Amino acid sequence: MMRKALQTGPTQLVAILPEADPDALAETLVAFANADGGTIYVGVSEAGRPVGNLYPEEFTDAVEQAEALCRPPIPIKWEQVETGGRFVFVGRVSRSSDLHTLSDGRVLMRTGPENRRLSGDEVRDLSTVRSTGEYEADPVPGGTREDFDEETIREFLEAWEERQGHPLTRPVNDLFIEMGWLMPDHRATVAGILLFGKKPQMYIPRSGLTFVRFPSTEIHNPSRGNPGYGRRVEVRGGVASIIKRTWEILQEEIRIGAVVQGLKREERWMYPPAAIREALVNAVAHRDYRLHGRAIEVRMFEDRLEISSPGRLPGFITVDNIVDEHFSRNPRIVQGLYQWGYIEELGLGVDLMMEEMVSAGHPPPMFQDTEYSFTVIFKKAKQRASRQLLQPETDLTMNERQAKALAYIQQHGRITNREYQKLCPDYSSETLRLDLVDLVQQGVLLKVGAKRGTHYILK
Repeated sequence: MMRKALQTGPTQLVAILPEADPDALAETLVAFANADGGTIYVGVSEAGRPVGNLYPEEFTDAVEQAEALCRPPIPIKWEQVETGGRFVFVGRVSRSSDLHTLSDGRVLMRTGPENRRLSGDEVRDLSTVRSTGEYEADPVPGGTREDFDEETIREFLEAWEERQGHPLTRPVNDLFIEMGWLMPDHRATVAGILLFGKKPQMYIPRSGLTFVRFPSTEIHNPSRGNPGYGRRVEVRGGVASIIKRTWEILQEEIRIGAVVQGLKREERWMYPPAAIREALVNAVAHRDYRLHGRAIEVRMFEDRLEISSPGRLPGFITVDNIVDEHFSRNPRIVQGLYQWGYIEELGLGVDLMMEEMVSAGHPPPMFQDTEYSFTVIFKKAKQRASRQLLQPETDLTMNERQAKALAYIQQHGRITNREYQKLCPDYSSETLRLDLVDLVQQGVLLKVGAKRGTHYILK
């Protein structure tokens, strides 16, 4: 597991520090505790190799200094690993129910591979979320370990052991308590029931999903003898089975057919499957389960597909910053789905949806955030656009550098700032950045991702 994490590099859940710097340690502790938690590797180079100049005594001293900089204190378990005669220290931080700050007052949040300082407004929004508590961590009235389905647990453990790279060597209940799926007295939490319960809807009403396909572009009031829809399915069970069953339904609905080119069969889809599946998983993982009055709704129309989940965007997330920021309303459910393999990489879902839709010739997805729901809308392209390079004299105003960028995207599908600098090495990075910003403002390019993960694709 450690080798795999180091090969992947820093992510939403992994931080790699070559030195035991107290300030860097404290910042990472606070950022993880305020976000989804994570794992810190200390004594490892950016290339993922042990640096070999860090010793236990030095590390212990640095940890004590780092912990003194965190307000309030952050519990963390450290493990010392020796590889090739070199020490690596591994610490695991859990999502905290408190809002943590540094001694100088800064509030940090883990965003992708970096620790980001929050603004005053963001801190206030996050404080509000913390003060109301985390519903998924509450015990379910009457729910116990006996309400968990053993077959579901077995499937989860197989996936968990594969992701970890080793078998589980401690009691399953101990793992579940640590992950927040069981209380220490073996009462089931909301997250535990939703992940592993035999009948979750008996405890959490309307925690399922409703799929409806309408024959036109609008919801019509049903006439006599006409229900107003072409297909309706109520999906029940745990969150993993809801995702699995709904995805089967969606594949049936968005699959157009297949073509055979040579010896290869290629499926044809109404919408890019990866984008739709990502939106489905996000809806199940991040909905507000406190709202018992409605289920997740997947509505399919002639010209669009809508996935709507109860509850507005969590924390400081807004429609404007949803591409760049990440915050989980239900981190214990998210961790379960991540370990299960339903979530591949935290914080990249919106990027994936946008890129897949635009690459397939559709408009980027639209997002609607209301007081009680959040909806992702996928619209069909009115007409398939040919991916021909735009002509400057007829389509837009651009310079020679920008023409090179468009030609590069035409060939490779995307371009990063670094790749653009290699194309035009005689110009400053700021000039090239402004070139790309200009193309975004003209509606030619779409910016995807944030910070080091930023890249541009044709809109």
